[in-house]
Amino acid sequence: MEETKGSKHAKGISRAQFLAGAAATGIAGAVGPAGQARATEARHGRGLRRRGVVYTVGAGETPGTAWSARRMRHDIRAIRDDLHADTVDVTGDGVERLTSTAAEAAERGLHVWLQPTLGDAPQRDILEHLAETGRFAERLRRQGASVDFSVGCEFWLFVPGILPGETVLDRIRHLQTGTVDWPRTLRRLAAFTAKAAKTGRSVFKGNLGYAAAQSIDDPDWSLFDIVGIDYYAHFEKPSDHVRELKRYLRWGKPLAITEFGTCAYAGAPETGGMGWDIVDHDKEPPEIKGNPVRSERVQAEYVGGLLDVFESMGLYAAMAFEFISADAPHRPDTPRLDLDMASYALTKVIKHSPDDPASDWRWEPKEAFRAVARRYGRHG
Repeated sequence: MEETKGSKHAKGISRAQFLAGAAATGIAGAVGPAGQARATEARHGRGLRRRGVVYTVGAGETPGTAWSARRMRHDIRAIRDDLHADTVDVTGDGVERLTSTAAEAAERGLHVWLQPTLGDAPQRDILEHLAETGRFAERLRRQGASVDFSVGCEFWLFVPGILPGETVLDRIRHLQTGTVDWPRTLRRLAAFTAKAAKTGRSVFKGNLGYAAAQSIDDPDWSLFDIVGIDYYAHFEKPSDHVRELKRYLRWGKPLAITEFGTCAYAGAPETGGMGWDIVDHDKEPPEIKGNPVRSERVQAEYVGGLLDVFESMGLYAAMAFEFISADAPHRPDTPRLDLDMASYALTKVIKHSPDDPASDWRWEPKEAFRAVARRYGRHG
């Protein structure tokens, strides 16, 4: 797969390309037409305005890893009290899962970045899913919650009809083989993005955003109040990250890092958004390819270093990817089955019975969790 276009030093591609397959309290968002001056001011040496983490809701690969209201409530409390985040990026599909999680986060006093990401469905269904979620976001906002609404994530990959292929996997294969008509793809992408922005504006009256793939997806940012970037670049020096990110400030709008992170093994940051690619999913159960060396320290240093860069630039928001990856359990006893090595999560999942798909499980913080918590806690 081709590298990101921003720099010859930027490795890999967007994280999304690896995917295989209510009363609330708070303050109103401080960007958009009314808050533009404050958001601009926040870019000049005052640190991040919002410090968050991505929390993905989904059906799960097994009943044991499916979304659970009980687990979600526990996780949201941990995001606030232990990770010391003030923002949660609620993303995924299923309107009930999205809205229940967003309401819980708002009730806990967290700022909500609500982002529906229904994929591999007809475009009409995706827009209806977007509209229904956006209506809830507007109700939440009117009740006084602090909420931004994102119309989606990397449409060129997740939305059928932009790239050839019926599924995400099909579209990835076309990218790998180079059989993509980019002028046509970009026209289709622009058309769908405009439809999504129009749908979002029709139901949500607060700050509207979108999560674009770094250097691959270049939408018309005049459609949005917030520039959102999924950022997986690797550079040797912090100044190179600053130079790369400054490109996204040229629209004069708040910049949110909607995803950033890496996996827990030596050399993972150099792979950019392809850190996941050490798993052989053709095996049953899936197993790690080669002999990568697990290193939570590598993950923690990369994530912490990027947060320092974002703070130094005074960006609007940064959301670490991600809080948990339930379908990638940690197996300290069997390294070839330690799927957590290929996970971007800040926590590691420990199954009570590792070989039982129905086993109950818990999560434990990784070194990256503690690195983020230390930095977020300084600003608590």
